Amino acid sequence: MVDLPWTWLRQVHGAEVVTVTRPGEHAGATADAAVTAVPGAALAVGTADCVPVVLVADGAVGVAHAGWRGLVAGVVGATAGALDALGHPARRAVIGPCIRPADYEFGADDLDRVAARWGDGVRATTRAGRPALDVVAGVRAALAEVGVTDVADDGLCTAADPGRWFSHRARADPGRMATVAWLEDDGA
Repeated sequence: MVDLPWTWLRQVHGAEVVTVTRPGEHAGATADAAVTAVPGAALAVGTADCVPVVLVADGAVGVAHAGWRGLVAGVVGATAGALDALGHPARRAVIGPCIRPADYEFGADDLDRVAARWGDGVRATTRAGRPALDVVAGVRAALAEVGVTDVADDGLCTAADPGRWFSHRARADPGRMATVAWLEDDGA
């Protein structure tokens, strides 16, 4: 996989999805998600606190960068829709390391915006008792809306472990982790 070009994205916290038909296609495109049914086409998103989501279908895969703005914009549903358009509906999802509510103090107006779309399950509190966003709850709600309920979540918080993860919110880290997904030649 390392010797093939990857599709990486210029992420803008939106809901644009690119469909990759050959390795490296759309590299550097302005989008927050990518899908492919092509074996060997590696898809990558970079995150520090936003949620990296991998959508898995029989014979296809997608990756999404789901921050709160992208979540409100519909990036998860758009990614699932792009897989549907390929004829491969998403069956499972994987949620990677991201910021968790205990460390994600969030403004009331923006919290209301997210809750208006994804329900009050996104409301939480920080360790200090301040209003917080449970962005993973929003991602899970978005996945459920498109029929994906088989979700693996590592539960890891980017803000809570500075030696392991980048966190823009907790430390203004400029770095990002890459979440990379691809299909093997056998379609797995």
